[in-house]
Amino acid sequence: MTPTPYSPSADRNKQPILDVLQTQLPDRGLALEIASGTGQHAAWFMAAMPQWNWQTSDFDANALPGIALRMVQSNCDRAPPPVRLDVCDLQWPSQGAEFVRRFDLVYCANMLHIAPWACCAALMQGCARYLSAHGLLVLYGPYLEAEVPTAPGNVAFDQDLRVRNPSWGLRTRDDVQAQAARVGLALRARHTMPANNLLLVFERQAD
Repeated sequence: MTPTPYSPSADRNKQPILDVLQTQLPDRGLALEIASGTGQHAAWFMAAMPQWNWQTSDFDANALPGIALRMVQSNCDRAPPPVRLDVCDLQWPSQGAEFVRRFDLVYCANMLHIAPWACCAALMQGCARYLSAHGLLVLYGPYLEAEVPTAPGNVAFDQDLRVRNPSWGLRTRDDVQAQAARVGLALRARHTMPANNLLLVFERQAD
């Protein structure tokens, strides 16, 4: 039997992220997760927020069976099957029928620093297409901030990423915020998180 994929970091940060989400989200809604990876976040959040339904996705088609397996094992039977989604595509998901419903939440954790910078603008443009009015985009991960000294661990992490792939690297919060503003997404909240991470909440303005 194929083992269920597992990420130690996702296991560590799922509860701190959930604690913040529960202060930001309404009681019910429809969420789209970008770059679901192992599916651990989606399964954890759906178990804690039973009135939310979670559409998982990933760029890597090979990750989808593992996400589906985790959702089944976590008794998240109401969740739709995971889909392949490249944020740079003009239609989401990348394969199959386009999403017809708008989402109340787009959630993306730990993607922007391991993707080309163009993916940030593409993510924002996709949110403008698929987020409902006043829907939220939640980003989690390490970011650089002009007014906050960068933790030594994040400096080393950024250097390692750029050695591994010159198109990768920690993004500045100001640059991400500027890309969001171009499509009508305004920063609503900034939360400091364990291990030198941030959780950023953007709100889509009304049509």
